[in-house]
Amino acid sequence: MLQIQNLHAQIEDKPILKGINLEIKPGEVHAIMGPNGSGKSTLSSVVAGNEDYEITQGEILFDQESINEEDAETRAHKGIFLSFQYPVEIPGVSVTNFVKTSINAARVAQGLEEMPANEMLKKIREKAALLEIDSKFLSRSLNEGFSGGEKKRNEIFQMAMLEPKLAILDETDSGLDIDALKIVANGVNTLKSKDNAVLVITHYQRLLDYIVPDYVHVLFDGRIVKSGDKELAKELEAKGYDWIKAEV
Repeated sequence: MLQIQNLHAQIEDKPILKGINLEIKPGEVHAIMGPNGSGKSTLSSVVAGNEDYEITQGEILFDQESINEEDAETRAHKGIFLSFQYPVEIPGVSVTNFVKTSINAARVAQGLEEMPANEMLKKIREKAALLEIDSKFLSRSLNEGFSGGEKKRNEIFQMAMLEPKLAILDETDSGLDIDALKIVANGVNTLKSKDNAVLVITHYQRLLDYIVPDYVHVLFDGRIVKSGDKELAKELEAKGYDWIKAEV
């Protein structure tokens, strides 16, 4: 599904990614861990198509097609979803209307008709129930006045509605209490299937107690320096990142 080959990227002439190689297949959950400044959020932004970053070398393939030159909107329509670390507020646009617009824009881009209103309403109710979201929440302006937990839950609601092929969760656990974390993780786990994939970017192992990864990768100084299974995340939690630095 996603193949990253020798990816180098920079922002304002500052190199950040320095040769990333990663392959994510349908049905897999991958976790990226690493210290602050290692390039984790940059990697998610570059894959999603953030134009602030420049790819200087390498290739990103999605469904075996290069997406290096495609903008963020085109990548989203192809099925790449990014849950932001710091979701933006959009006053005057309700959660429901934002989601409806996003879904129909993607459908039109794929040559489909807009989703019928009754089908849209049924889907909204179904996904809202999954994430324990009430109707009053859905009528609020997008992220305006939301707590950190509400913002993250809303991001997962959008993911549930859009049903992307690849969901990138950029530090979705940041600022969540344990109850909110469990609800978000349950939503992600329920949405997993053999046809989609999840890339979880996190500092901490605790999220991976609930969203269990098939593979864990350690990012350090713009490179993946170690890969393993879920036990690697537990080792990082116990030892910190100093032992990784010593091995690099």
